[in-house]
Amino acid sequence: MAEKQLTVPFQENSLSAVIGGHANYVSGDERKVAGRKEKKEAVQKSPPVIMFPGSGLDSTKGLRRQKRDWVIPPINVAENSRGPFPQMLVSIRSDQDQDISIRYSITGVGADQPPNEVFSIDPVLGKMFVTKPLDREHRSSYHLRAHAVDMNGNQVENPIDLYIFVIDMNDNRPEFKNQVYNGSVDEGSKPGTYVMHLSAFDADDNTTANGMVRYRILSQTPHSPIPNMFTINSETGDIVTVAPGLDREKVSQYTIIVQATDMEGNLNFGLSNTATAIITVTDINDNPPMLTSRTFSGEVPENRVDIVVANLTVIDADQPHSPNWNAIYRIISGDPSGHFTIRTDPITNDGMVTVVKPVDFEMNRAFMLTVVVSNQAHLATGIQSSLQSTAGVTISVQDVNEPPYFPTNPKHIRFEEGVPAGTSLTTFSASDPDRLQMQQIIRYSKLNDPADWLSINRTNGQIVTTAMLDRESVYVKNNIYEATFLATDNGSPAASGTGTLQIYLIDINDNPPALIPRESQICERMYRNVNGVNITAADADTDPNAGPFVFELPTFPTTIRRNWTISRLNGDFARLTLRYQIYLEPGVYEVPIIVSDSGNPPLSNRSVIKVKVCPCDENGDCTTLGAVAAAGLGTGAIISILICIIILLSMVLLFVVWIKRREKERQTKQLLIDPEDDVRDNILKYDEEGGGEEDQDYDLSQLQQPDSLEHIISKPPGVRRVDERPIIPESQYPIRPVVPHPGDIGDFIHEGLRAADNDPTAPPYDSLLVFDYEGSGSTAGSVSTLNSSSTGDQDYDYLNDWGPRFKKLADMYGGGDDD
Repeated sequence: MAEKQLTVPFQENSLSAVIGGHANYVSGDERKVAGRKEKKEAVQKSPPVIMFPGSGLDSTKGLRRQKRDWVIPPINVAENSRGPFPQMLVSIRSDQDQDISIRYSITGVGADQPPNEVFSIDPVLGKMFVTKPLDREHRSSYHLRAHAVDMNGNQVENPIDLYIFVIDMNDNRPEFKNQVYNGSVDEGSKPGTYVMHLSAFDADDNTTANGMVRYRILSQTPHSPIPNMFTINSETGDIVTVAPGLDREKVSQYTIIVQATDMEGNLNFGLSNTATAIITVTDINDNPPMLTSRTFSGEVPENRVDIVVANLTVIDADQPHSPNWNAIYRIISGDPSGHFTIRTDPITNDGMVTVVKPVDFEMNRAFMLTVVVSNQAHLATGIQSSLQSTAGVTISVQDVNEPPYFPTNPKHIRFEEGVPAGTSLTTFSASDPDRLQMQQIIRYSKLNDPADWLSINRTNGQIVTTAMLDRESVYVKNNIYEATFLATDNGSPAASGTGTLQIYLIDINDNPPALIPRESQICERMYRNVNGVNITAADADTDPNAGPFVFELPTFPTTIRRNWTISRLNGDFARLTLRYQIYLEPGVYEVPIIVSDSGNPPLSNRSVIKVKVCPCDENGDCTTLGAVAAAGLGTGAIISILICIIILLSMVLLFVVWIKRREKERQTKQLLIDPEDDVRDNILKYDEEGGGEEDQDYDLSQLQQPDSLEHIISKPPGVRRVDERPIIPESQYPIRPVVPHPGDIGDFIHEGLRAADNDPTAPPYDSLLVFDYEGSGSTAGSVSTLNSSSTGDQDYDYLNDWGPRFKKLADMYGGGDDD
């Protein structure tokens, strides 16, 4: 705001710019101020007065006064004041209040803006008050403006700014963000190692001692190795180590109580609060693993794998199940062939010596292993390995009865197929690996012989054929026949080993060739010299006992060579054709062909090929008619078949036409009777179907629909029938038109019948029939008087005349002889 001038009247009660005794007079007229010093001191005892800046005339001399500039210092109000309220702060006055009536007011936050009514002013006297205790932590300062207006609301003075500062009091304790802090430090750390940081906040003014916090350690638990292992920076709250000797294996965790105090740590005037710091001592690998013994031992049966033969125990003081504790075992000597390995038990950290490669008692009766153990993590700096990290392990090998083995397995031999039964092929013998035991006896047996061609001598293993070997058998794969044999010793317990014999069968010419194909077709006449059948042969033998093949026609019958000829295409194929200018009737012809292979000596086979000779089109393909003719039917037979097909189709067509015509006539046919005489839809109602005189005793009312239930309820117990007509709309029956129905009369009857069957309102209705009366008396006598005895004078001989169906009764009741 622009520069303001405060007028200082000479009256005792109108001293300007005095606010709580802190006004600063900055005018250059120091002598006048000194001259009025005594009057100032007297006025200061009364409430301070703030005058609006302005100018006036001296009433005695008529001259304009010299302007003076004043600096209005802020108004300081202590927070948490106990009152009484309202409490006066200052008085505000205008030098024109002697001439006119002035009204004073204040505006700003705390006056007419939220929070409202913290400050108030007497509008007539200009006294400003604070109405309630102030809280610096809620609001530290207020900016108000003072106004002076006349009774009409016209501004008589320019507004002045008032600054009110709330003076801080030490009314807040330091507060830690957390009540418990967690930190960690490696064991063996040097003094001065940073551990963790704690901080506390004080809501008071941090520029004063009220908000300046200092830290200190109250206690440490446990006190090992000394009570003061840690210290804290009083200003920053950083905790560091102060002494060596941290050992996780002795003390794994420390609990420290930290105190924060304001007033710069003054315990007499400051407020305090505490928090807990938990310091965990983390593990380092400062303890090497130590085996519990310098020597270990174990046993292993020969030829066994994946079994644990020895267990190595170790001690490590570091944190369990951590890299500093996990043990790794190595075999550094005594096992050059790699028969053993040492696996670590993840739970106990023990070393399990395991066999990974079979051992042989005859080769090694014992193993002397040297084992070293270490941790997964490297040892900490300055920590040396222990002598107890190395140990010896003795593994003894136990001798067991090993199965015999075939030195050559599988064993390969070569033989020609076709060798007769009883031929000795080879001796397939096994050896006993148990050389250090007493001599054992080996017996041989056959384990698998798919074709059952072989036998083996039980004592010496000689293999002899029991049937002829055939290379073309389904049991032979790629010319090799495979059989498996068993060798068993007489040890305790007995052991057995298997051996495989593979026999390579050399082919001999024992299979004649077979003609391919066995059926074909050919045109009845030569066409462009391409008419013919390509033929070849198949031979189960292999080279050189298979192709090339020789194809030839037999000399008998003579018609074969007269009508047919064979020309060679290559070593495996030939062409069968009709001779030139030879015409054959369409049909199937069986042509014998002799096929010979290239074996030594060669084998021949007479095969027959069925050739269909048929008429062909211009492309040399058999026509449809020709194919039928070639199947063996003559021209007359073909024509007869076609005529029959035509007659059958004509009959079917005539039948369909007749059905259509009859349907049309039935639809257009009129009724031949007068509609009035048509009785097809007349319904005759018969109310009573009474019988003769013997039926008069029946109560016919039971069969009729009652009009009411009174006569039924009043009747004595007996048969009661209560029919209730359903209360639903009745079905609509078809109405016969006056004009005769053009359709079939049966349609109308069936339509009416369906309507009646589906009509729930038509009798008889669904009713509950109570049958509790069977009438009184009977014209028939009691059946209990019948006599079932076979004795008496009754004559049953007439049953014999009734035929064979009554023969059984005649035998039972007739006069036959007793048995």
